Amino acid sequence: MQRKYSPLDDLIINFDQAVRTVFGEPLSTGRADPSQNLMDGEMDAAEKQLSARLMRINHAGEVAAQALYQGQALTARSVQVQENMKRSALEEHDHLRWCQQRVTDLGSHVSFLNPVWYLGSFTIGSVAGMVGDKWSLGFVAETERQVVAHINDHLSRLPEPDQKSRAILEQMRQDEAHHATVAVKHGGVPLPKPIPWLMQQMSKVMTRTAYWV
Repeated sequence: MQRKYSPLDDLIINFDQAVRTVFGEPLSTGRADPSQNLMDGEMDAAEKQLSARLMRINHAGEVAAQALYQGQALTARSVQVQENMKRSALEEHDHLRWCQQRVTDLGSHVSFLNPVWYLGSFTIGSVAGMVGDKWSLGFVAETERQVVAHINDHLSRLPEPDQKSRAILEQMRQDEAHHATVAVKHGGVPLPKPIPWLMQQMSKVMTRTAYWV
């Protein structure tokens, strides 16, 4: 029998997940890093720096995605929606782990503003969950579509020799597209036009900042 958690339990669990996401080692599905058996070509210092900055942006995006899913899972009304959010969050943890390792391997650091990205996204996710499940799922679908477009842009900008980062992003793109499909399948509806535009503007702020910080 599945244990039923109290609201206090949920808050404690979410706090633990937040600390793990921003500062520690998040729980994950345990999938292997898709880049582990690949070898990079020769990259000069400028190419390594570009790759590291792009992967830092992707890591920051995964921190934000974690917060969105966890906020929505906390306030979702349907148990099925809560479980779907938690499952997607677990898969996103794989992305978080892969990106963090790749940034480290490239000799750089993850964004110093990750706590800010997490807090802002958790707040947005919680509000989306309270509005209603169909809108919350629609928000997930739109978020994932924008993430796929963002990954496509990064794949076009990665230095050609950086095969490891490319493999990670390609697997992430596949997973994000699947999450969008699942959200629509479970009742997600298209968002009013101003909302996707606003989401894009907020994403630009995060990506441009995380590129440098």
